[in-house]
Amino acid sequence: MADIVKYGIIGVGMMGREHLINLFHLRTEGVAVVAVADPHLSSQEQAQNLAQSFNWPLKVFSGHKEMLDSGLCDVLIVSSPNMTHCEILMDIISHPKCHHVLVEKPLCTTVADCRKVIEAAKRRPDILLQVGLEYRYMPPVAKLIDIVKGGTLGQIKMVAIREHRFPFLVKVNNWNRFNCNSGGTLVEKCCHFFDLMRLFAGSNPVRVMASGSIDVNHKDEIYDGMVPDIIDNAYVIVEFENGSRGMLDLCMFAEGSKNEQEISVIGEIGKGEAFVPESIVRLGRRVEGRDGVKTLKADDDRIKYEGLHHGSSYLEHLEFLSAIRAKGTQAPAVDLQDGLVSVAIGVAAQLSIEKGRLVTIEESSTGQILKVSGFSYVIERIVKCGNHFILHPVSGVFTSKAFYQTLYNHRKFLYFPHTI
Repeated sequence: MADIVKYGIIGVGMMGREHLINLFHLRTEGVAVVAVADPHLSSQEQAQNLAQSFNWPLKVFSGHKEMLDSGLCDVLIVSSPNMTHCEILMDIISHPKCHHVLVEKPLCTTVADCRKVIEAAKRRPDILLQVGLEYRYMPPVAKLIDIVKGGTLGQIKMVAIREHRFPFLVKVNNWNRFNCNSGGTLVEKCCHFFDLMRLFAGSNPVRVMASGSIDVNHKDEIYDGMVPDIIDNAYVIVEFENGSRGMLDLCMFAEGSKNEQEISVIGEIGKGEAFVPESIVRLGRRVEGRDGVKTLKADDDRIKYEGLHHGSSYLEHLEFLSAIRAKGTQAPAVDLQDGLVSVAIGVAAQLSIEKGRLVTIEESSTGQILKVSGFSYVIERIVKCGNHFILHPVSGVFTSKAFYQTLYNHRKFLYFPHTI
């Protein structure tokens, strides 16, 4: 057997523990989780209990820097809260030891931070970085991707994705209740679907139009005096360079749905549909009409653990491990550029809702001018967080805490250190 590949997990909340379980089911492939890092004692304890049940000795760290310096790990899983991704990735990339990385979606919460990571990664060709957009691996979705790539549907013109599901789950310190931490619902959750749209369309996005709001969920919740601001429903239309269009129909108070995700891809020749968790694909051609529609079962015999995402996380790890063992001859299946574009579409959709108009992809990463006390400052994005606003500065434009103090004195903005 090949040498054991040693993993460390940064952030062992719900998703981090899901990765731990998936890697345990991959143990026969020569992997082991040897360390975790998390500042929260309850998360540490739950991860330790899992590892003990797997008979995996586990070193526990309170921070990712200590884990990096320990030299214990070959591969790192970043599954910490979204707003921490950029700082953690920059620390990993700048560390002398090579650590391959699987980072949970979204890559970062802003386009500027995604680009910062991409630029830094260019200086470390020895590191493999893959983004956890695992919906590509859900068996019915993967089958539909293969059908589209095979040309069965012809040139793709329309992609429609419906996600009708349950509300966001409770996370550590309720970080996912606020746009300033998650990037917003359309970044945090829907980057999966924007990634799929781009994959099916075979083209890059140019314009986004969205309508959404908070109508049902979390309206009676208050955290430190702030009410959650994450939307719970939206329609999003994405236009691509090649003329194709995508539409997302999102509802997060639809627990009564048979399928959580329904994907429809329509080309000049035919139409394909994928249903999750029903795990079927429907395929029909225009010339055959309704009577010619076929229903195909979508299974993948490689899956040893279904988990929270119908086996897709298991397959994601299997593929990433293959790239690691290829030692530079196999690129990550979902690269940093894929992560960037999925975030850019989500940011553009959030901006479209905020501004009430169509937004270009360029706008999702173009600095805005903010005037305070007669001075102008360039920022990437202003995000509402409860009763305050969070600034996402363009890297290198300003780092003065006096600037933030000025804003705070105006009682309009709240400064979080991670935004510098």
